[in-house]
Amino acid sequence: MLADPAHLADDLAQYIAGFSPQVRDILERFELGTLIAKLHKANLLYKVLSKFASIDLHPDVVSNIEMGYLYEELIRRFSELSNETAGEHFTPREVIRLMVDLMVDLLFDEDDKMLATPGIAKTIFDPACGTGGMLSVAEDHVRRLNPKATLVVYGQELNPESYAICRSDMMLKGQNADNVAFGNSFSEDGHEGATFDYLLANPPFGVEWKKVEDEVRGEHGAKGFSGRFGAGLPRINDGSFLFLQHMISKMKRPEEGGSRLAIVFNGSPLFTGAAASGESEIRRWIIEHDWLDAVVALPDHLFYNTGISTYFWIVTNRKSSKRRGKVQLNDERQSFTKMRKSLGEKRKQIPADQIADIVRLYGEFEDNDRSKIFPNEAFGFMRITVERPLRLRYTVTDDTLAVLAADRKLAKLDDEVRTALLDAVSGLRGVEWQADGSDLRKRVAQVLKDLGAHAKPIENAVVDALAVRDPDAPAQTDAKGKPPPRPRRPRQRKRPPARRATRLRDRPDQTAQHPRLPRRH
Repeated sequence: MLADPAHLADDLAQYIAGFSPQVRDILERFELGTLIAKLHKANLLYKVLSKFASIDLHPDVVSNIEMGYLYEELIRRFSELSNETAGEHFTPREVIRLMVDLMVDLLFDEDDKMLATPGIAKTIFDPACGTGGMLSVAEDHVRRLNPKATLVVYGQELNPESYAICRSDMMLKGQNADNVAFGNSFSEDGHEGATFDYLLANPPFGVEWKKVEDEVRGEHGAKGFSGRFGAGLPRINDGSFLFLQHMISKMKRPEEGGSRLAIVFNGSPLFTGAAASGESEIRRWIIEHDWLDAVVALPDHLFYNTGISTYFWIVTNRKSSKRRGKVQLNDERQSFTKMRKSLGEKRKQIPADQIADIVRLYGEFEDNDRSKIFPNEAFGFMRITVERPLRLRYTVTDDTLAVLAADRKLAKLDDEVRTALLDAVSGLRGVEWQADGSDLRKRVAQVLKDLGAHAKPIENAVVDALAVRDPDAPAQTDAKGKPPPRPRRPRQRKRPPARRATRLRDRPDQTAQHPRLPRRH
């Protein structure tokens, strides 16, 4: 093609069109046609193609591992420049290996014997598969356990470039590339009705689902538990629990052998949401069905672009007998070694021996310093509003008179009327009033009428000022005879100390140097 520069753009487009439909689908996701036209218009296509033609990228010269690291470095730099949300853009290959080793070992821990059976075939699904790293490592893990076993991989990805890379990886490894679907898992279920033996995912952390809100809420309202999101909807700025519910809907029924899944979360799904909130209802639904098997807390600073802590959730509908009705919580936050040189926010890694130790601790299922076993009931709680009856006594004292004198409603009265009212109320010292204050209210109303200043707001202000809370007083009742709840006292907020305004003209030296510097206080 370089030998004919005048027709280079057309020749390159023809070359790409000659690939199979599956390969063309991959290349089209990179929008190479648009890129070729742009480079051709800028007279750069020949130069760029010459550079690629001069580089030998054969696997014998540049290994797959080296090519992977080159790709990761480019993605990491792009991620830092674009300031992506933590965990949203990509997971580096080294962290993927770490996570998959942990998750796959945890997932397959109880299935080693079964997976070693000759000729056995299992399926695995990742609804946020990215470039397919987790699926690839899971497949390699099964092949190490049993070279004759077959693990059929399925996935779905939203990002076009990541989707294309994942499909190409599946094709090169002999998998069916059509098993990888493109689109948003929440609004476009690429594997509707399908179920899988194993499911794993590292979904984006704390990413909102506002773009697909209508579709998600529509399915939640119309289908309920027959759909994917029947248990509840999380807050709009974190779709983590939508991924988990989506994956649970893909589990096989227990009579079909059941399924096991592992998902990587930040701390939000564990702690956010009070009782009866969307997050709490989803957690309750999972635990009451006895699906939550274990939660493993991992060290922070494992990712390139965030230092937040991460957690593995192991969920299954086929618990072993010793695990039924229980949840295992493992604290592995200290299971790491520090890297000699940090890469972005990544400063820690988990070596192979500690990965094996984490898997061993999970398998032993015993209480110790790093592992705790709790019954499902330990995680249940309710929010109850306790309303105490309002108990008041009415009295005239120096304190209640001071409250009355400071009332804003009285400030609207003429000074003479206000003084006369306060004197009249002061003269009621020592009088015993009924529990509901009805006789006091009549007396106050008469005083205001005598002063020519009767108004309901003023009457209420006087009665309220003379009311004092007393736990030994009879309970108040409303017009229907029911006791009203005692109102909470408003919290007193401390005002921050006033800052002294600094004017620019008070600093002539800076004014001279920066005549257009804006004033700041």
